[in-house]
Amino acid sequence: MDPVKYIKGGVARNIAECMSKIGTRPFMISVVGNDMAGDFLLNHWRLSGLCTEGAVYELLGLFAYISYAQENFLTPNWIYRFRSRISSAPLLMLDANLPYESLKAACTISVVKGQRIAPIAEFIACTTPNEIELIAMANALSPSVKYNFHKMDQCKDKAETVEHLFEMLRLPMFFLLEKGIKLLIVTLGSKGVFLCWKRHINFMNNQHKCKHTPFSTQLLEKLDGCFASETHVNLYRESSSRTCVFHLPAISASVVSLVGAGDCLVAGVLSALCGGLDFMPSVAVGVAIAKASVESETNIPDTISAGSVADDARRILLSAKRLW
Repeated sequence: MDPVKYIKGGVARNIAECMSKIGTRPFMISVVGNDMAGDFLLNHWRLSGLCTEGAVYELLGLFAYISYAQENFLTPNWIYRFRSRISSAPLLMLDANLPYESLKAACTISVVKGQRIAPIAEFIACTTPNEIELIAMANALSPSVKYNFHKMDQCKDKAETVEHLFEMLRLPMFFLLEKGIKLLIVTLGSKGVFLCWKRHINFMNNQHKCKHTPFSTQLLEKLDGCFASETHVNLYRESSSRTCVFHLPAISASVVSLVGAGDCLVAGVLSALCGGLDFMPSVAVGVAIAKASVESETNIPDTISAGSVADDARRILLSAKRLW
């Protein structure tokens, strides 16, 4: 009989672990089972030197009832207990599987999955859907027009594939921007990401919340000057009504496992923003860390090299193409 192997998982937990490995210290508000698996997760968290104050035990220890646990333990009252933590954080990341009341509580203190984003769209600065989730979000906010997405057949010409994807996703992307979402990062798997916004966003208005780490300092140094061209220099000076869309390509990787790649992308973006990078370089960092993830057997790579990430992020930025 093959041995049973425990692998640490969970979207928010994966993101938090990845952030901690690249120098950012996240505070996670979550629910874990009062069982062996829950203890396994919490012990790893403590060994990483991170705070477990925000984790509430689900006393039944039944991980199968994850929706029940979220709705009965991750309540607005539990979230309000950490009001000072949330309000003082440079960024707030939400796993939008939470109930609407909990999502709204966290959002209102700080100032998704599919349809649950609709009631709180006005609070959302950035969201990272894939193609299917993007369509679900747009349809949840659109009572009359319904958007569709059909996966295309494999195309040898990557540029043609990207252009075709953009034409299919352009209208729902623009619709979500009109509804108040500030920045869309649409993940396209091996084809990279679409980065879409309507006005330049400064995620770190309070610069005193920005904490430089050795990891972020190395990124800042290596990525300096990646936007030397006139197109990029003038990008942020354009009219606030002008919508911009860029394609940032993925880098070729020796794929071992795809599990955790999306979580690492989000973690890289968040950590880079907290470290003082602007949002486009931060997304490039996220794509680079996602590459490291797919080359790892575990959800989160054991080690993440700042030098390698910076080099890959630089290549991504220099290959970025403006689509709109």
